Amino acid sequence: MTRCQLAVLGAALWFVGQAAATDLEQPPILYTKAPANNAVARLQQRLDSGKASLSFDDTFGYLPALLQELKVPRSSQMLVFSKTSMQRHRISPRTPRALYFNDDIYVGYCQHGAVVEISAVDPQLGTVFYTLEQKSAQKPKILRQDYSCLVCHGSSQNHGFPGHLVRSVYADNQGFPILSSGTFRIDHTSPLKERWGGWYVSGTHGKQAHLGNMIVRDERAPEKIDNSPNLNATDLSRWFKTADYLTPHSDIVALMVLEHQAEMHNRITRANFLTRIALHDEAELNKALDRPAGQRSDLTQRRIKSACDPLVKYLLFSGEAKLDAEVRGTSDFAKEFVRQGPRDSKGRSLRDLDLKTRLFKYPCSYLIYSEAFDALPEAARSYVLTRLWNVLNGAASGTEFDHLSEDDCRAIWEILVATKKNLPGDWR
Repeated sequence: MTRCQLAVLGAALWFVGQAAATDLEQPPILYTKAPANNAVARLQQRLDSGKASLSFDDTFGYLPALLQELKVPRSSQMLVFSKTSMQRHRISPRTPRALYFNDDIYVGYCQHGAVVEISAVDPQLGTVFYTLEQKSAQKPKILRQDYSCLVCHGSSQNHGFPGHLVRSVYADNQGFPILSSGTFRIDHTSPLKERWGGWYVSGTHGKQAHLGNMIVRDERAPEKIDNSPNLNATDLSRWFKTADYLTPHSDIVALMVLEHQAEMHNRITRANFLTRIALHDEAELNKALDRPAGQRSDLTQRRIKSACDPLVKYLLFSGEAKLDAEVRGTSDFAKEFVRQGPRDSKGRSLRDLDLKTRLFKYPCSYLIYSEAFDALPEAARSYVLTRLWNVLNGAASGTEFDHLSEDDCRAIWEILVATKKNLPGDWR
């Protein structure tokens, strides 16, 4: 085969690989065909075997028992009143949808809804979606959902991969988003002034403005509305009947942690899928050219780098929006969240919150401990940890990590060395 033919073949496989990133049914992903292995799938196995059960509540259905079995705290409750999800006909400013989460599970509940909505972070499949019918049954079935959820959650908004979307919209008095005024895709880089449109927000945040608790009455120019009367709200009962929910809160700290976490999960999934696709394409090329099975090309290395660099940046809170005043929630979420973290000998944890100038005291995501992170292909995991080490010891170039002080870098390194398993030897 000539060099010209090799170049053409290599280019063809590159484009095939890029296209495969959005074709979830092709090897090596096989999204709907591959068995799921996550907390929800394991719960269903326990339900089937009789090792677990779910009690049915007359008011909330399976919600309380499901949260308990999946170890999802009630304090994580957030309330969204915009009609931007599957059971939109049940959602309004008077009947907001409740969301709950832990490190790898998200649960959605609507009053009088037909189902409880669940998504789980699966180490190999990214986000996997489920529903649980709100009808009492001897052995309830949590059903896996695919394409009905991927219409939104696997769209171009998520680069064609299954993931989560946190959106801020201007919502009218029925909860319909006013799309003519635009929407915001939210993560930890979003300024507070763009966050929480269509959401209720309980908590204090000084003079910092946001779009939460705002119900638009005049649709002509909602972006010009003065939302100050709805800010620093600690009691949400003036907007809806809070007794209809497990807690009366839609905690501002829970919202901020969710926004970081959802996109972090998305980036882990993209790094996983894109690396697996790159390695699959290379294996096919090596086979076609009768080359050694493990031969690694510069092209594949560049693809892995391209897949993983966005993960490293987000992991270290590059571009995080700064806080101008202290943020305080109204529930026990912050206390419960912080208690969960592994700690070093100095008592420090990556879950320690700052909430005065930034979200976390030590700006490295706690999801570095997650099953999804550890399940990254070895080529991706090795790249991410090497790049992370180079940033922390000052060997990395570029300005995207200028927000990290020397004290930040040393603290993050010391915490990880003390608490993170399977770090490369040169870390120590």
